[in-house]
Amino acid sequence: MFKLAKKIAVAGLVATGLTSMAHAETKLTMYYPVAVGGPLTKIVDGMIEDFEAQNPDIDVEAIYAGNYNDARIKALAALKSGQPAQLSVMFSIDVHELMDLGAIVPFDDVVSTDEDKEWLDSFYGPLMQNGKVGGKTYGVPFQRSTIVMYYNKDMFRKAGLDPEKAPSSWAELVDMGKKLTTEDQWGAMIPSTGYPYWMFGAFTKQNGEVLMNQAGNETYFDKAGVVEALDYWKSLGEEHKIMPAGTIEWGTLRQNFLEQKTAIMWHSTGNLTAVKKNASFDFGVAKLPKGKELGSPTGGGNFYLFKKSSDEEKQAALKLVKFMTSPDQAANWSIATGYMGVSQASYDTSELKQYVQDFPPAAVARDQLQHATAELSTHKAGRVRKLLDDAIQASLTGQMSSEEALQKAQKQAENILKRYK
Repeated sequence: MFKLAKKIAVAGLVATGLTSMAHAETKLTMYYPVAVGGPLTKIVDGMIEDFEAQNPDIDVEAIYAGNYNDARIKALAALKSGQPAQLSVMFSIDVHELMDLGAIVPFDDVVSTDEDKEWLDSFYGPLMQNGKVGGKTYGVPFQRSTIVMYYNKDMFRKAGLDPEKAPSSWAELVDMGKKLTTEDQWGAMIPSTGYPYWMFGAFTKQNGEVLMNQAGNETYFDKAGVVEALDYWKSLGEEHKIMPAGTIEWGTLRQNFLEQKTAIMWHSTGNLTAVKKNASFDFGVAKLPKGKELGSPTGGGNFYLFKKSSDEEKQAALKLVKFMTSPDQAANWSIATGYMGVSQASYDTSELKQYVQDFPPAAVARDQLQHATAELSTHKAGRVRKLLDDAIQASLTGQMSSEEALQKAQKQAENILKRYK
């Protein structure tokens, strides 16, 4: 509706000869994903309308592309077709692959003013770990997350547990999970489809390990501490029986939690607003429990600027990214979705400050950043992630031992990555 009114207004200016007011439009195409479900497309559309109202010389076509993998595929297909997008929100972990394809440019090469440079330095450091390579910033945080623990306080009360005390260690997760598991409900559910490598990144960090190096050309899947982490995850279903054995679906887990089929779920903070709006019970949100230490990988999507754009388009795209990550917009996005604000300045806005005061769970993902690690990101990222996903599922379903599955994945990953040494 707004775009139609905008075009009519511009046409009217041209017809009356007021062409000095009707600047030639710079057209931008932007792909973006949604990984947690819900009406997030309406929120993005609203942000784009606000931007266009402030920048009548820039026309933005924001295209919802499905999940993160869909967004990457569609953006790269457009690039190959000769009609590329100028910018896209894609996995923060796509950075090495996008660089290898020569598809993106660093923001450092597009920013020019001191204000631009200050903006580029304003984001939380842990959120930048997956966006910086070789000292340059290729990805800017937008819909960013950590994994958090949602729990049903009513079920805790019924089980005789303190509803204000979520499990804070691996041992407590097992002990509380047993008390919470009944014929009608599971104590906990942790998804192992969709993004199993992401959940596993939490277990490994909690066991004092990381999955790869910063250069993205080494993986550590077969280290003893990584194997131990997968054995612990498997034990929750097989040995301790606090959650279903085998695999647990990412896409239906939130609904299982809302339907009170599980007392605890690990999931993206991007689900927070949807849970808040739809839960018919008292719930809490907590940091993930520690093994040797606390930990969660960061997750979610970054903005990227595509190389096949004119200088004018790059500047317009930069303007859009700055708008959508500005403190006010980041605060509104966080309140509307549950994704975290991407800078301290967003949490200093009166809106988000008040929201966190009224609804403390909104600060959990941000507070967990001090224990965060980078999400698994390597060259040939899709292939390497699939190797780890397959290994995780082979272990959880009993097809292979954790050690065998991870050794196999490590050997295959080494073969893929040796050319990038």
